[in-house]
Amino acid sequence: MQNGQFGIYVHWPFCASKCPYCDFNSHVADTVDHQAWRDAYKREIKHYADMTQGRTVTSVFFGGGTPSLMEPATAGLVIDEIQRSWRISNDCEITLEANPTSVETEKFKAFRSAGINRVSIGVQSLKEQDLSFLGRKHDAPQAMRAIDSAAQVFDRYSFDLIYARPRQTVQEWEAELREALTLCRDHLSLYQLTIEKGTPFYMMHERGDFKIPDEEVAGDLYEVTQDIMEAEGMRAYEISNHARDGKESQHNLTYWRYTDYVGIGPGAHGRVTVDDKKQATRGHRAPDIWLSQALEQGHGAHPFEELTPRDRFTECLMMGLRLEEGIPISRLEEEGGKKISDLINHKKVEALQGEGLLILDGQVLRATKAGLQRLNGVLSYLL
Repeated sequence: MQNGQFGIYVHWPFCASKCPYCDFNSHVADTVDHQAWRDAYKREIKHYADMTQGRTVTSVFFGGGTPSLMEPATAGLVIDEIQRSWRISNDCEITLEANPTSVETEKFKAFRSAGINRVSIGVQSLKEQDLSFLGRKHDAPQAMRAIDSAAQVFDRYSFDLIYARPRQTVQEWEAELREALTLCRDHLSLYQLTIEKGTPFYMMHERGDFKIPDEEVAGDLYEVTQDIMEAEGMRAYEISNHARDGKESQHNLTYWRYTDYVGIGPGAHGRVTVDDKKQATRGHRAPDIWLSQALEQGHGAHPFEELTPRDRFTECLMMGLRLEEGIPISRLEEEGGKKISDLINHKKVEALQGEGLLILDGQVLRATKAGLQRLNGVLSYLL
């Protein structure tokens, strides 16, 4: 596509347990037929490869669920099938999400041998009390052992932390973040706790079982996060993701730059351009339905939805403004099929510039630091 990025997302839907804040398509299963899943993945990869010939894969991401629960041989087979189906860039980034309870050094070595070259570990907190609140099954020492194992095996690794937790103070978060910086190498994902509908946390929050920090405290937590990470040389290249220069997640940049990616597996979304038409793709969410359909008909996808130019412009704007680098105006015009003056109200852009929330810098539209912190409001006003 426009900058050559083309990604493959592979969804492994199974977890050892369901976290109360999670609204991802994840399921607890007593047994998994690994051979059947390998066959189904192979068939769906072929289905999408047939319609995207000539593309070069620049990143592969195993997400979930808990992909580190899969057998390393399954990951290896999927990677082999991707390599047979498309050209692969020489520096292709292949990431696996892992939980501290489902990995150890030897398993990481097996995943590396299977072709994984980067891992992302779901740590979420380094505090015992908060790990329990978040429904995590690991403790802080397990998290640190998992990070240490990753550092021994992989040149590139990242881990996630969730902040703006109940009763968390700025001082407590600052201390925890500084501890995390002693454990990381070049990438950290730092998310504010959000309460998603349909999760146990949503019901608990509605009942008043706990409170998350108010807007003012949440803003202070966000700002101290940016200050500490920038001082460490790990700027926020995206709202919640921090990296040293050149160490950004290439797969995540594929999403945010609004280039094409294929979604493999139950509930996996994709954006695929075929005959100059961008299609929204989505697999059946239920693992058993997806599996049976993939084995029987070669894929478990719902009918594709062709995106209108307006849809494409809106998605490109919403994704691209998350990035520190912003969006080239030419990309917005390419997706929207019109001049920028016909796609967006210039007076609204001027108003947001006047508020210090947006910058139209030459041929790039980007959010300021203040704009990134208030991006939902910025997008709501623009759109």
